[in-house]
Amino acid sequence: MIKNILKGIKSYAGTFKLISKLKLWKYFFIPIGISIVTACLIGFLAYTLSDTIGSFLSRIWIWEFGKETFTYITNIVGGFLIVAIGLVLYKHIIMALSAPFMSPVSEKIEAHITGIEQHNHRNTSFKEQLWRGIRINLRNLSKELLLTILFLLLSLIPVIGIFATVLLFLTQAFYAGFGNMDYTLERHFQYKDSIQFVKKNRGIAIGNGIVFMLFLLLPVVGIILVLPLSVTAASVNTVQLLKANNPSTVISQNK
Repeated sequence: MIKNILKGIKSYAGTFKLISKLKLWKYFFIPIGISIVTACLIGFLAYTLSDTIGSFLSRIWIWEFGKETFTYITNIVGGFLIVAIGLVLYKHIIMALSAPFMSPVSEKIEAHITGIEQHNHRNTSFKEQLWRGIRINLRNLSKELLLTILFLLLSLIPVIGIFATVLLFLTQAFYAGFGNMDYTLERHFQYKDSIQFVKKNRGIAIGNGIVFMLFLLLPVVGIILVLPLSVTAASVNTVQLLKANNPSTVISQNK
């Protein structure tokens, strides 16, 4: 597992060079726009709703003394909760809506690595790619939200909270990597087969997602570069895994 996580992280090396070499930047313009708009909406909601949630939480404090201080703290907590859940939503929104634009990127990377320009895998339309992206990310979103709420509650418990926070980060990383890998897998596998493939290679997904999540900590630059670099890195890893499992790389597993 650790070895695969490191492999997922190391795959980011050379992504800038590969994107430029294959002239892939043009495919990222619309996804970058989606990323920026989504991030701005989440930031706006965090700013406007933090006071509302804070006021609601402050009702727990029924005494007059310390009321102002407690309200101030709950306002901060409210903003944190929105941002935490917002990050979960952000990932899945941009990955779902960007699916039709990322599929050509992963296809060109696969052709570059395998040397095969014309594949005989599953051929899908823009609409099918979009629906696949929405379906995968809705499935992942529901699971991740449940785990996020659980880990957020556990993080309030001393000592256990440290481990819960780490597990929360790794969970978010896994589902980020999952979405990035599926841009390549959608040509090779049906929905259920892709899920099993990622589960089998969860270390790669986590490694890819760790860097994805760290990029989001970078103001402005992070939301611009996160998708191009993470998708490129995930595509390289996924194609290599597919080659290892099926050296011909052209046998469709469309079941």
